[in-house]
Amino acid sequence: MGEPMVEFVREPGPGPKRYLRGFGGDVSNAAIAAARQGAEVAFFTALGNDEFGRDILDLWADEGVDASAVLLREDASTAIYFVDPHAEERRFTYFRAGSAASRVTAADVPEAAVRAAAVLHLSAISQAIGTGPAEAGFHAMRIARAAGTLVSYDTNLRLKLWSLDTARATTEAALRLADIALPSLDDARILTGLDDADAIVDAHLALGPGIVVLKCGADGAVIAAGGERRRIPAAPARPVDSTGAGDAFGGAFLARFIETGDPFAAGHYAAAVAAATVSGFGAVEPIPRRAEVEAMLGAAPTELDAAAPT
Repeated sequence: MGEPMVEFVREPGPGPKRYLRGFGGDVSNAAIAAARQGAEVAFFTALGNDEFGRDILDLWADEGVDASAVLLREDASTAIYFVDPHAEERRFTYFRAGSAASRVTAADVPEAAVRAAAVLHLSAISQAIGTGPAEAGFHAMRIARAAGTLVSYDTNLRLKLWSLDTARATTEAALRLADIALPSLDDARILTGLDDADAIVDAHLALGPGIVVLKCGADGAVIAAGGERRRIPAAPARPVDSTGAGDAFGGAFLARFIETGDPFAAGHYAAAVAAATVSGFGAVEPIPRRAEVEAMLGAAPTELDAAAPT
C-alpha cells in the first residue's frame, strides 16, 4: 500500500525541454518489480478519477497487479512528478499535495486482503503523505501481524514531506511492527545518526524485524537473518538513472523470498534486478522480467550460491 504517481522524465539534449511520461511511486515500483518476477501482487491506494489515475490502473492491468481494492475519488487528483536525471544531482519536482492517496484513512484499509496476503509491503512515504495514511499504515500492519501476514517496511525518507523528528518516530514505530526491514544506507544514516553499515543493521534488528536488508547502492547490500549476516555484492551495471532502483530491489527481494524462503539468495537475485533498473531511464520501464534476470545471472535463481558470511 502506498502512493503511485505518474512520472515525467526529462530527455537529454539542448533546445526545448521534452519529457517522457512514465510511472513511479516507491511501493508501486516495488509491486511491479515483484509482479515481473512472477509474484501475485495486489495494491491498495486511492487515485483521482482522472486521466493519470486511469493510466495507472491500465499500467497495473498490463503488469498483472490486482487493483480491485483501489479507491477512485472524484474530489482529489492523482499525484505526478517531474525528474531531471541529467542534472549533476537528480532533480525531482512533485505535485502531490492533497492527492487522493493522501486522503486515505484507516477505515479504507481492505482488511480481508491484508489478512489473506503472504506479505504486506509499505514504506515511510506511504505514511508521510498525511496523517490519515500514517494511521492507515499502522492499522494495516497491526491487522497483518494478528493474521500472520509478514510485514515489510522500507524506511524511504523524504524530508520534504515531514520533519526528521516525525520521520524518526513514525519509522521506529513501524519497524517495531515489521518482520522485514528494507532501509537504504543514506536514509538510514540520517534516521539513526549512525554511519557504519553493520551498526545500522544492528539498530534495525534491535527494533524487532527478523530480517534486515540494508540497500547500499553500488556497494550492494548487507542482509541479516536467522543470526547470520552476509554482504551481497552489487551486480555489474552501466548506470544512467538510479530512479526507483532501490524500490525494484525491494520488490524483487520480496518476490524471491516468498518463493524460496532464502533471504540471501533473494538478495543476489534482487541485486541483478537493481542493476538492470539503473541501466535505463525511468522508475518502471527498465525493471527486468524474470527471464531477463535469469539470463543475466547465467543460471536459474534456485541454483545461485548465496554470499559467504561476514
